Amino acid sequence: MDIAALILWILTAGGGFVLLATWVAKGGARPQPAGSGSNFPPALIFGHFLLAAAGLVVWIIYVAEDKRALAWTAFVLLAIVALMGFTMFARWIPTYRQHHVPAPVGAGQGAPATTSTAGVDGPAERHFPVAIVVGHGLLAATTLVLVLLTALEVGGS
Repeated sequence: MDIAALILWILTAGGGFVLLATWVAKGGARPQPAGSGSNFPPALIFGHFLLAAAGLVVWIIYVAEDKRALAWTAFVLLAIVALMGFTMFARWIPTYRQHHVPAPVGAGQGAPATTSTAGVDGPAERHFPVAIVVGHGLLAATTLVLVLLTALEVGGS
């Protein structure tokens, strides 16, 4: 189970890295004019990344050394990371909805309503691929459960 958790944690980290790279590339870490910047404070994004990376390192050491205290340390770090991730997810949902709701274009001119985001760049997290966000969250939740079960010594390691 510890190896399964390690593999899932690495896959989760890969998805998280894609999201982080997208956020940085789209200007999330740069100061923006009021109302057009990211809904994610840089401390939240980078704290999530750094704690997840630290937890992964602790988990790798646990897999190599099989010290129960390391499993619990990794679990606590991962639980904090999960709370931070859920906070980001909750902040991302309105951004996603706002930029994917049909907006009337040419209203009053007899033109049909269409979806348009032309000329609207919006927050950096608007560019997150939905499949990566969902996959990252599902892998993270599964990893958290496997790490907890391993720390509890359920099912052996």
